[in-house]
Amino acid sequence: MSSHDPRPKAQTDPAPPSFAEATLVWLRIGLLSFGGPAGQIALMHRELVERRRWIGEAQFLHALNYCMLLPGPEAQQLATYIGWLLHGWRGGIVAGVLFVVPGFLVILALAAFYALYQETHWAEAIFFGLKAAVLAIVVEAVWRLGRRALKTRFSLAMAASAFIALFIFDAPFPLVVLLAGATGYFYARLAPAPGALLQNVGQDAGPATTGQGYGLSYSLRVICLWGALWLAPFVLIVALAGYDNVFLSVAAFFSKMAVVTFGGAYAALAYVAQQAVETHQWLAPGEMLDGLALAETTPGPLILVLTFVGFLAAFRNPLGLDPMLAGVLGAILTTWVTFVPCFLWIFLGAPFIERLRANKALAYALGAVTAAVVGVILNLALWFAIHFLFGEIGSLKLGPAALPAPRWASLDVAALGLAAFALVALLRFKVGVPLTLCLCAIMGMALRWAVPASALGTSLFGN
Repeated sequence: MSSHDPRPKAQTDPAPPSFAEATLVWLRIGLLSFGGPAGQIALMHRELVERRRWIGEAQFLHALNYCMLLPGPEAQQLATYIGWLLHGWRGGIVAGVLFVVPGFLVILALAAFYALYQETHWAEAIFFGLKAAVLAIVVEAVWRLGRRALKTRFSLAMAASAFIALFIFDAPFPLVVLLAGATGYFYARLAPAPGALLQNVGQDAGPATTGQGYGLSYSLRVICLWGALWLAPFVLIVALAGYDNVFLSVAAFFSKMAVVTFGGAYAALAYVAQQAVETHQWLAPGEMLDGLALAETTPGPLILVLTFVGFLAAFRNPLGLDPMLAGVLGAILTTWVTFVPCFLWIFLGAPFIERLRANKALAYALGAVTAAVVGVILNLALWFAIHFLFGEIGSLKLGPAALPAPRWASLDVAALGLAAFALVALLRFKVGVPLTLCLCAIMGMALRWAVPASALGTSLFGN
């Protein structure tokens, strides 16, 4: 700090990170990004806002609001956005890629294991323990994000409304987000004191982004570059294998999913499962849930469950190749067409979204989206908890409302106890995520040996 800096030393912002320093942190986040979007967003907040202060609270939430409006994995897009804020294009590419690569490598190995040794049951105990830890990580993340985003009665109302719309009325995710944004925008316009609507909107500067130089020519360059990268596999597949093959079907199907998957992996699960099982016959019934279970226990976006599907699709339709090689190519292809569009959305929209930080009404609209997102993540956490803790789940319909109705006799006491242990470890004793995952995996193995398999809930590989 300069000797002429009038600010107290404790309030001086830390120096911006070097590119090498940021790269190491993005790698750390990629390796530790367990717990789905809630856990991943909380991890980035802890590492980038609280611990290192590389980005301010308001700018972090502003970026998150925009990413929640996009199709695809919001946590990976948030990493790309913040990487771009810190170091431009190269920062965004490194952050986005490192957020995905560790999880991709793990899910690729697990998909190969699944394809070859699907009936091997010892693995279910490890994943049983890991899923208990993941449930605790998600609950902790909802608590952390809620404490920061829900500071007014309006934000609480937005979160509650989003949760009720999704959990009880099964409303479409894009509709919930759009209505939240519209409500925040018009309320800010009409309220006599809109400054009380949401807190921490536009109150910190964060990395400087003026928006200059981001005009029509910039947008065209972004569209041409990332559009070409997105379409390149199609050209290569047609040139090498023609039009009638599994690789072209995989590329086309998951490219479409990259455009319509609002709400992340859970929102896409039902449609992907139906198409992959009934239409394309890439998977057997129940295998989609197995893939989701694997994705939930690995770092990276939950949407990597699509990598699992792409691997099995090509593995079972190898087009004359070695099945394992075909599976790896199918997994790489699926991951490519799923995540390349994410870079297009961020690099195309982020410069203009940053300009909106000066527009209070639009900033409040995005702030309302953040509040609604807490309700969205709570809905996902509750969905995961019900399906993990109960072996039998029905449905209770009350007019337009439909509630999941777990059969209480099917409650998995071991799963409940292990999840409670993980939650206490995280919240009370501040045990880190990696150690919590390791402890739960070990305890899952111990329970598997001590308790009959049927007492540990539904088998990971059961149909």
